[in-house]
Amino acid sequence: KMSPSYHLPSRSLLLVAAIIVSLLKLHLIAPTCNAFAPARESLKRNNKMSPSYHLPSRSLLLVAAIIVSLLKLHLIAPTCNAFAPARESLIYGPVERCISQRSQHCMSEGDCNDWCSDENIVENVEESSSSPKTQIPPTRRQAIRSAVVSAAATVLAATTTTIEANKAEAIDVPNFLLPQSRQSIDGGAYRQARRATAYLVDSTIPPTLVPFRASREAAILKQLGQNSGTSKEPFVEERVNLNNIAQKSIFGTVDAIKGLAGSDGAVRDGSKKDATFVFMGVDYSSGDDAELAVGLMTDIVKPRQRGEATALGLAFAPMSTQGALDAYVRGGGADDSSLIDALSGAGVDRITIDNYLPLIQFARSKKLTLLALSPEAEDLAVVRRDGLQDVNIDRRKQYVADADGFIALTQDPKYRLYTEKSLFKDFVPKSDKDKPGDFFAERILVHEAIATAASKWAMSRPDSLVAVVAPIQDVRFMGGPNGRVPRVCRFVNPLANVDEEAVTTILLNPSAEETLSTSNFLRLEIGTTPKTLQYQTKVADYLWFSRMPKV
Repeated sequence: KMSPSYHLPSRSLLLVAAIIVSLLKLHLIAPTCNAFAPARESLKRNNKMSPSYHLPSRSLLLVAAIIVSLLKLHLIAPTCNAFAPARESLIYGPVERCISQRSQHCMSEGDCNDWCSDENIVENVEESSSSPKTQIPPTRRQAIRSAVVSAAATVLAATTTTIEANKAEAIDVPNFLLPQSRQSIDGGAYRQARRATAYLVDSTIPPTLVPFRASREAAILKQLGQNSGTSKEPFVEERVNLNNIAQKSIFGTVDAIKGLAGSDGAVRDGSKKDATFVFMGVDYSSGDDAELAVGLMTDIVKPRQRGEATALGLAFAPMSTQGALDAYVRGGGADDSSLIDALSGAGVDRITIDNYLPLIQFARSKKLTLLALSPEAEDLAVVRRDGLQDVNIDRRKQYVADADGFIALTQDPKYRLYTEKSLFKDFVPKSDKDKPGDFFAERILVHEAIATAASKWAMSRPDSLVAVVAPIQDVRFMGGPNGRVPRVCRFVNPLANVDEEAVTTILLNPSAEETLSTSNFLRLEIGTTPKTLQYQTKVADYLWFSRMPKV
């Protein structure tokens, strides 16, 4: 079976055979396969394998089989003393001894073949022995098995000593032979995959999430600060990718669309707007959202040149607090406590004030204008109780500049889809008499007032930028104040180059619940039925997270 030089005609065949035997022993291939019947029967007869074909140490058998394969293929030193029994058995095995003596015990060639078979070697040699002290030679299988066990024991003893001596430097590698539940190096505990913290919601149907590398995030925000806005067109050009959805699911694919998005990686349509708006959807009760908003604003205002008007709009601040905000930015005698008193007196929740005071302080340090955008609390109470018609007429004109557009919007099919799928989802009755219509009137007044105040300030200042912090519920799916700004800007200045691409919406740390998802995953669009597909709207332009999202 083997020449003294240990070179065989087909080394690959021997390696494959050894691996097959290993897999059979480890029960990794079907034990009922007829091709392995002789091996099974031999193992059972020699009491080396239980009927269920499970061995006490699967890893040991696999190591032993590989060692034998390497020895046969001359890939390990043939002079190694640990493998001497195997070498001697392979070269001078019982088969060779039997063949040399068969002329004395068989009458025909057929008899000789039976005589020298593995199963008959032992008893034939015993019958032909002339001396009672002659040692019965083992079968070839027994010799190999004995050599394997001896070699494996030697190797394991050496490796065990080394591992124990260097346990601190050992690398814990999963054992693929163990059950899947035990293959993890940390005991099967959940380990979150690495994910990006900033995503573009591309306007494909359905929308596609495009992750941005951390190194590109600042470039995107700085581009927003240069009044380029955000393109609402989907990237479907063949020169960008062949499969729009599949390609964009690969981390960092945004680098492949630099030709369209710009060399700095920011997404834009290339035309500079007369004014741009960035709406940041936040949770007023979350300190993480406020901290993230400060980080985003830091990069957004960096490219702003001296003299370019930049404002931070506060959707929680009633318009009556504008004087207190102006005094705070100018400095002088105004300090944090006076501003807190003014906001609290106007009905702003103290938790909201405490969480977003660092953002207000940042605006003051950068000499940004602070804008109070919310209607008065008493006016909102009147609308919720009696309707829009009972609001003070002067303040109503202040809240609603474009009355005709304000009324016509409620009949727009796309806005009606937003109302049904997003706006009414937040309705919670305040009393038995509170109806969805009253809630609807309150919210559209809030949205129109925010859009009107921000648009009036921006249209009176060329190349201006207004960043607004507002609840996620008011800016998701583009139907709140962010969706009204282009119309109001064109009402204030018909020649203004302000369209929907001049408005960028970023949701900060959004959850599945905040995007109206019924699962654990974010919902990216509304309008998925055949009748509403033409009005499909994505949840936002960007999703931004303080840390890697779980889903």
